[in-house]
Amino acid sequence: MKRLSGVGLAALLLSSALAQASSEQAWQQSHQVMVQACINASHLSKVKVLGEAIEYDDSVGYSALLLEGRYPQRQMKNKRGRELCLFQRSSGRASVSETDKLRWVK
Repeated sequence: MKRLSGVGLAALLLSSALAQASSEQAWQQSHQVMVQACINASHLSKVKVLGEAIEYDDSVGYSALLLEGRYPQRQMKNKRGRELCLFQRSSGRASVSETDKLRWVK
């Protein structure tokens, strides 16, 4: 009887932890972690996020975020720039690449 109640308690705790992990608060917190990691990885100054994140499925494990800011290098004369940030959800690592050469639809 003790073993059965222990298993039941473990299942209850596990299910409540899983429910909490997918709560709105947990999603917001993971989004903030991604935004901060992308901003920290950026080479731009005065960085801001443009639009919403693109969430790839778990088989890929990445989210993409478009950033905009200003080039801090003197020769760039504070020119506006954009970067694409790829955020690896499993490791929390962010990598950015300049996207100024992409054609933007207005």
